Amino acid sequence: MSEAAIADYGLLSDRTSAALVSRDGSVDWWCPGRFDSPSVFARLLDPDAGRWALGPVPGSVRRTERTYLDGSLVLRTLHRTGGGEVVVTDALAAEPGARGHDLGRNSPSILARVVEGITGTVRMRCEFTPRPEYGLIVPYLHCRHGEVHATAGPLTLVLRSPVPLDCVHGRAYAEFDVSAGQVLGFDLAYAPVYGPPPRQVDPVAALADTAESWRSLRDLHHYHGRYPELVQQSMRVVHGLTYQPSGAVVAAVTTSLPERLGGSDNYDYRYAWLRDFFLAMRALWVAACPHDTGRLFEWAARSAGRSGDQPVPIMYGVAGERDLSEYSLEHLRGYAGSRPVRIGNEAWRQTQHDVPGDVLVCAYLLRDQLGDLSEELRALLVGLAEQATRWREPDAGMWERRGPERHYLASKALCWGALDSAVHLAPLLGDRADPRRWAVVRDEIRDTVLRAGWNESVGAFTGAIGSTELDASALVLPFSGMVPATDPRMRATIEAIASGLDADGLVRRWPDDPAGFVACTFWLVECLVMAGEPERAATLFERTAARANDLGLFAEQIDPRTGAHLGNTPLALSHVGLVGAAWRLTRPSFV
Repeated sequence: MSEAAIADYGLLSDRTSAALVSRDGSVDWWCPGRFDSPSVFARLLDPDAGRWALGPVPGSVRRTERTYLDGSLVLRTLHRTGGGEVVVTDALAAEPGARGHDLGRNSPSILARVVEGITGTVRMRCEFTPRPEYGLIVPYLHCRHGEVHATAGPLTLVLRSPVPLDCVHGRAYAEFDVSAGQVLGFDLAYAPVYGPPPRQVDPVAALADTAESWRSLRDLHHYHGRYPELVQQSMRVVHGLTYQPSGAVVAAVTTSLPERLGGSDNYDYRYAWLRDFFLAMRALWVAACPHDTGRLFEWAARSAGRSGDQPVPIMYGVAGERDLSEYSLEHLRGYAGSRPVRIGNEAWRQTQHDVPGDVLVCAYLLRDQLGDLSEELRALLVGLAEQATRWREPDAGMWERRGPERHYLASKALCWGALDSAVHLAPLLGDRADPRRWAVVRDEIRDTVLRAGWNESVGAFTGAIGSTELDASALVLPFSGMVPATDPRMRATIEAIASGLDADGLVRRWPDDPAGFVACTFWLVECLVMAGEPERAATLFERTAARANDLGLFAEQIDPRTGAHLGNTPLALSHVGLVGAAWRLTRPSFV
């Protein structure tokens, strides 16, 4: 079992890959090169799967305080001990001089860490235990001239240390003292074993330059709304989850963190879902990031290719890969004993009818920013409109339940949104556009949802046609534009979800969901604003935002009994949900 709670981890990102650092200074997760690459540190999922610890010796810390350097994802951790105070500053280094949107374009794959003595003398430890291929490989370590070389399988790691390290049985270790005024820089560089050697940086200079790189990216975007600090931090997380070479936004940087401790609902989220497309694009639009919105549309069009009569896939790898076949890592114990640990995600094979609406509603929202549509993007949007005409078929729904397909209401509402948007976009879509037929089907969907989706005995729109079960996915009906939040039946549904799916002020996805789902709670905030209750919505927003960890990060879910974060982290959907809710509280009438 990992010693750290999920909420104890801080995010480092170079916009190609990510690492997670615990409060005590242990890097327990790093997949260098790409978000979905095999890990070199995976202690997050098994105590023996590798880490790099750098902090005061165990048992000596009295208090720890963390923050990101202003406007960046450079992490500063202050440890207070009986002997004094020490700061450890961590970052995945940017390419020297990278500014603005170039951050991540040529990341050097270097984890830089700097120790600075503040007061007194603090006894420190450095423990370097690389375990490539998700812990399968124990590399030979060679210590020479202040460097530790680890070459195993397809990669090489080089740790440069200012203190001598002892290398024994695949582990390099040292204890050393840091006094006030001392500054010690460490850096760990990754490279493929059959390519150019790992790059080198000055750790102190790299941290300062990386912080400036993040600030330059922040300064390109100007949010003018309520809760600016919360929005800006969430947008930094979204940028940190962005694979800069393609523009794709991954759902999270982790795999197999459980929705329920000890449970089996553990999935790999290091991919890009079109379901998240609308909310991520809307958040980028709110934060005035037109460069990012355009690139994300281009990525989606390229990734889809020519779909023909086949449904457009719901998700892709960060470079557009389609086959994300899933397998289990049987050698890993899993977080808190939660197995299986999965790599890949079988949801790529599912049919989810909400996807066309996710993309087309977004395209209509951003139509003025997209300019002249490329042939590939026109083909994608027309193909998605045609896919929405298959709305009568069952699907797996937005929660991707692995069982029989059903007639999920949110899927049908977003098919309506897809066709309504396509009708309005038709003049831009070329000769294949068929707005008259699309409008007829659109109206059929609305009639069916309003008639068959409402359950009189429940007094609400339920999760699926014919079901009596409440489902938070019904909150997307007003987002699609099909049913206004002020409609009496939608208003009743909002109240039913707020009370019937309540989990200590958070919203569950369905009645037996083990925890509150952060994004759904922010959706409820938006629905309350649209229904005319802004003060109630603001109270819920502020209470939910306060449940982030000390660095402003949200995982997927929150346990209503303990407040513990659950599921993969940090979750893009949680953070774009916060951005959307903050902007809704600023501009209630926005799309």
